[in-house]
Amino acid sequence: MRLMRTERLISPPHRHGGNSVTRIMLLVCLALAPALLCYMALFGAGILLQCLLAAGFAIACEYLVLKLRGQDPRRFLQDGSAGLTGLLFAFSISPLTPWWITLAGIFFAIVFVKHLYGGLGYNLFNPAMAGYVFVLLCFPVPMNLWPAAPGLAEQSISVGDYLGRIFSIGQIELDAISGATPLGQMQSQLAGMGMVSEILADPIYGHLGGAGWEWLSAAFLLGGLGLLAAGVIKWQIPVIMLASLFGISLVFNIIDADSYASPLFHLFSGGTIFCAFFIATDPVTASATPRGKFIYAALIGIIAYVIRTWGAYPDGIAFAVLTANAAVPLIDKLTRPPVLGERAR
Repeated sequence: MRLMRTERLISPPHRHGGNSVTRIMLLVCLALAPALLCYMALFGAGILLQCLLAAGFAIACEYLVLKLRGQDPRRFLQDGSAGLTGLLFAFSISPLTPWWITLAGIFFAIVFVKHLYGGLGYNLFNPAMAGYVFVLLCFPVPMNLWPAAPGLAEQSISVGDYLGRIFSIGQIELDAISGATPLGQMQSQLAGMGMVSEILADPIYGHLGGAGWEWLSAAFLLGGLGLLAAGVIKWQIPVIMLASLFGISLVFNIIDADSYASPLFHLFSGGTIFCAFFIATDPVTASATPRGKFIYAALIGIIAYVIRTWGAYPDGIAFAVLTANAAVPLIDKLTRPPVLGERAR
């Protein structure tokens, strides 16, 4: 019997979903646009300078590492993951961060966190958050210098001021343009036996979070909802993370409203919304199982609140993400759904 020859064998699934790594990275970058515009409107062009610096250096590091590994850079640079890592890192640091700190964080994120684990898809930790924590621990003083809330600075921050601070060009009066973040102010005042009701009377605070910062959180929320509508991310991780942070902060706020800030303050301050939609949802470092996603997201929310309330760092989001990343292999192992026909243990 003569066997019929087939021209091409294709394994299932036979229908492609239309997504690619390049398309997903591009959509995430576009979803950051509302936050970028809002950031620039509130605090000036510093964030744009940091984005260009971080993304450009991330792509350069990716190119050099791929060359050293004997791989074709053109094949891997097209996915856009390096540039997106740079953008996420830039949104995590202060726009007043000196250039050499930005480059050190990006180098650590791309070379040590991403490529020493094997490249895209093999890294255990989120590169942007790992790079941010690296420079935060190594250079705590310049990393905690943030622009003052809109309307509270002694002078507006021009492009020249940002260039002078980032690239050390000329002299700049930092006290005239910088100030504490709302989370940092809240933490230090509570440590000094202040009451939440009195602390919130400070003009640094707005209606929900910090003055200006709450609008930035709303811009991140808008971009995150766009990612949900486009099918780039699923609802489980952002909703559970926000719900867990809301729930634990509500419990302590009910117990003592003068010692613990409200849940809405925690949701609309710091990097909460940014993390929920753009960091925690990273498909490489997040849990892959249905039940694991709930545990992973809840872990981030709870750890972030614990660090904010009793820890040494005002925000704690990055540390919470890295801790949850480290727990993902165990979470996935314990929550792996049984294979069809497998006997439950």
